[in-house]
Amino acid sequence: MSESKDMLIEAEAFDDYGGWVLDSQFVAEMGSPYLLAHGSGRPVDDARTAVTIAEAGAYSVWVRAKDWVPEHHPGRFEVSVGEVRLGTEFGANGKDWAWQSAGVVELEAGPVELALHDLTGFDGRCDAIFLSSEGNEPVEGGGPHAHAWRRRLRGLPDEPAAEGPFDVVVVGGGVTGSVGALVAARLGLRVAVVQNRPVLGGNASVEIGIGPRGEKGSTVAEAIARTPDGELQVGRLLEAEPDVTVFLHHQVFALAMDGDAIESIDAREAISGREIRITGSQFIDCTGTAILGILAGAPTMFGIEGADEYGESHAPPERLDQHHGHTVFFRTRMADEPVEFPNVPWAMEVAKDFADLGGQALEPGKDNGDGPVVEAFRPPEDDSFANLTRRLSHYWEYGQWRDPYTEGEHIRDHLLRAVYGTMSNVKSMEPEAWANLEFDWVGHVAGQGEFRRYIGDHVLTENDIRDHVEFPDAVVKNSGAFCLHHPIHEDYDFRLKNWTWDTRDEEPFEIPFRSLYSAHISNLMMAGKHISVTHVAGSVCKFMGNGAQHAIATAAAAAVAIKHGATPRQVHDHHLQELRDLVSEARGPD
Repeated sequence: MSESKDMLIEAEAFDDYGGWVLDSQFVAEMGSPYLLAHGSGRPVDDARTAVTIAEAGAYSVWVRAKDWVPEHHPGRFEVSVGEVRLGTEFGANGKDWAWQSAGVVELEAGPVELALHDLTGFDGRCDAIFLSSEGNEPVEGGGPHAHAWRRRLRGLPDEPAAEGPFDVVVVGGGVTGSVGALVAARLGLRVAVVQNRPVLGGNASVEIGIGPRGEKGSTVAEAIARTPDGELQVGRLLEAEPDVTVFLHHQVFALAMDGDAIESIDAREAISGREIRITGSQFIDCTGTAILGILAGAPTMFGIEGADEYGESHAPPERLDQHHGHTVFFRTRMADEPVEFPNVPWAMEVAKDFADLGGQALEPGKDNGDGPVVEAFRPPEDDSFANLTRRLSHYWEYGQWRDPYTEGEHIRDHLLRAVYGTMSNVKSMEPEAWANLEFDWVGHVAGQGEFRRYIGDHVLTENDIRDHVEFPDAVVKNSGAFCLHHPIHEDYDFRLKNWTWDTRDEEPFEIPFRSLYSAHISNLMMAGKHISVTHVAGSVCKFMGNGAQHAIATAAAAAVAIKHGATPRQVHDHHLQELRDLVSEARGPD
């Protein structure tokens, strides 16, 4: 049946978001970016857009939404089409992401305004609105068929637009990827950076705000310095490089291989839905998720290795299908007058009686701040462990047994419920002390934990680090403590049970180049927490400053590889000293 009179209006393409925010974290899970009414309990301003109706008539209306706590429906909203406010509350049907019929409206030809009306301030979410004058139903899901249908209704081409070729394609624009791209550009390479967020910096960005730890050096220090608005300076540095192209808000979803080498990657822009195909000579995965290896079908490591696998003292007796979870960051303040907070029974199911808002993000780059706590939850002054856990942001952590690739939205939402419920407890348990307490900011983008890790020609272990193994192919140093998270608290599943912070001898250790390139894909290197390491070794290599060191080494290796027409493994075998000299120059003095 013809769809010529059907209209798909993607929420992310609205003209005015009002108080709603764009959430594009979970496209791989549910199929599309969406608008989120993230008001922390205060209804946000309407999102609005104008469309043109080609022909007057009766139009069936469908809205794709999610009831994110089905028993309670906290994220409810309504939709207006022209002057008609539809008589349906969306986000209240007990279903996960799904199209919901809102009946039929009579529309005149010409412009008409659509609006989203938030009813609660508690994270209502709208993916899209579908209008049909022919009784057609929208296509559900987020797979290839649904994407093809959306492309057709949006007038987008079937094939991605060509970009490149580039000398090196850096996928992931966190601290690691941004530094790697900057170094590659300064070494004279033509560079593409593909970042799935609207800003650079990853866990250190203004969206999350963790302060980078680990090794620095002058190049990294220059990149991670913050501008007055809290952004990392590396964005401006990359803008000044004529041979760098930064593709913000682009999610990689496919790739093409030529034998055992990556030929190109396909990425989709969040707001427009436009797809591009980027070709390159060398690829560096800095996503932390090992996305290129997964798309290429390369073997990866996941979970926590048992002690018998590598003989590590910090490894558990048996392998665990578990990982570091995600974290939601937040900040509170005292208003000038009392502030009401809504009843949140759906959040209390998670928070229970927890009443300690310690572990706040004070500002971008400064986390682990103190926060309001009910006296009953205040640890004794001599309880050093309890005081420590109160101050650490990452004790707000969840998802260690869930699949971070397919359940990221659930993990984030569970943490939001924990934070909202804790605010309610603090205010209700000590109403006079905290009458003026309110949220200053609650992040809707989770600080990401652990995903899959690559397999290189060497898997770095705890013993390599602890024994300071001198690798013949050492290219950079990392530093810091083994930082192991042990879930879960016996009463609160959003809190860690305890924490291992093993500073070893506090001396830096070597990273071999063989842990920075894939053993299975000939032109793929990796930098960051998903390099070729065990879980225990990765607990220190994961620090963002350390990942930036990996990125410097891989950027230099890309330059050497292109110069000699070599693969990274061939650089290791035949051009190692040249690589090490170039890395030392690119890193800069301490």
